[in-house]
Amino acid sequence: MIFVDACFKKNTPYTPIWLMRQAGRYLSEYKATRAKAGSFLDLCKNVALATEVTLQPIEILDVDAAILFSDILVIPLEMGLPLEFIAGEGPKFTQTIQHQSDIQNLQKNAYKKLDYVYDTLSSVRSKLAPDKALIGFCGSPWTLATYMIEGEGSKTYIKSKQMLYQESDVLHTLLARITHELKGYLEEQIRAGANAVMIFDSWASALERSAYFEYSWKYIKDIAHEIKQKYPSIPIIVFPKGIAGYLDRIDGTFDVFGVDWSTPIDLAKKILGQKYVLQGNLEPARLYNRELMEQGIDEIFAVMGKQAGFIFNLGHGMIPNLPRENAIELVRMVREKSMRIG
Repeated sequence: MIFVDACFKKNTPYTPIWLMRQAGRYLSEYKATRAKAGSFLDLCKNVALATEVTLQPIEILDVDAAILFSDILVIPLEMGLPLEFIAGEGPKFTQTIQHQSDIQNLQKNAYKKLDYVYDTLSSVRSKLAPDKALIGFCGSPWTLATYMIEGEGSKTYIKSKQMLYQESDVLHTLLARITHELKGYLEEQIRAGANAVMIFDSWASALERSAYFEYSWKYIKDIAHEIKQKYPSIPIIVFPKGIAGYLDRIDGTFDVFGVDWSTPIDLAKKILGQKYVLQGNLEPARLYNRELMEQGIDEIFAVMGKQAGFIFNLGHGMIPNLPRENAIELVRMVREKSMRIG
């Protein structure tokens, strides 16, 4: 698999490409399948339909890897927090974590309840071409904790930060519980057929430098270390969004560092490129304009070249109303341009 080879810095005939949120609302096929499912959570839990939308970008875009269609919040859902997705507002938990007693009431070994995720992975892997990789994923402990504390997405993270600075022991207890669940969750995904796993730290930038490494990165490192020890042949990708100023302290047992669009790719290469494979980092909005999209591709290749150890991706997920024809063209351009690089 060219994607897996690239994760381990092996030479590849071209630079592999896949796109975060590549299964999404910019595809009419996805919207039709979503309508059949009824709700977003129903789609995640319907193995046949989740398989269908996971495979759509492979068939339409010809990317080099499929990523499981699911949501990072299925872990806190199965830990016992009621979850609903409200149109125009996003995910909301009707019950939140505020005290130590709330953590004690959470269900243990929730990852064992996620058969619908593992069955989807097995289903996709059985239908996926042998040369295409399948990526499993989870949210980081910090990112999941913010949802569990705030009850929804936040711009300020006031409740989470209040807990961090006033009751750090409560937050550490919660992060440790989530970490336990995520270790089991990723391991089960690998057993079900995932060829690589990715940890999304979407709200990394909410934390100041010292707090980030104590309350987020430490737990990501713990998860990655345990998974890598058990499954050395499975690439581990980390994606902490918005921490360009913290790159000098990034370390750990993982293979690929996802570079977000706000982090200059040359900076990431200078600091991390010798040790880790880099993945990224085209600004997704460039897909609104094909000329500027191509300019962005060229700028990234001017820095990265056709070196072993680079995976092309967006610097965040696909935006729902991006033109699908530009996404198709992006994959073609990356493949052809990288093959022409000497």
